Amino acid sequence: MARDPEEWFLQAVYDLETTEYMFKGGRYFYSVFMGHLAIEKALKGLYQKRLQETPPKAHNLVYLLNKIDLKPPEFQAKFLIKLNEASVPTRYPETLELLKRGYSQAISEDILFKSKEILEWIKSQR
Repeated sequence: MARDPEEWFLQAVYDLETTEYMFKGGRYFYSVFMGHLAIEKALKGLYQKRLQETPPKAHNLVYLLNKIDLKPPEFQAKFLIKLNEASVPTRYPETLELLKRGYSQAISEDILFKSKEILEWIKSQR
């Protein structure tokens, strides 16, 4: 696990680039999964920077936000809740076909765009 907050942010940027790569390759739900991972790592970087402790091995974005007392604007908070809810099904799909239908190109593109915005906002909170 990263010991330096800046390493978390570097990995978050790399994972967001992977999000874009997966999207361009038509792997839409993996794009969503990687978007979640990028935001998770950025929040863990902020967690470590602000609290001076190793972040928990947790995937819940809302939990991490609350632990570091970070209050995003309402539209971003709603998106983070939506992205948080996508974590389990994209990580452990019930069926491949069902998941592919749930994350179309349009839905995944919207998530990719908003993930980029959120990542920049989180980085600005350092």
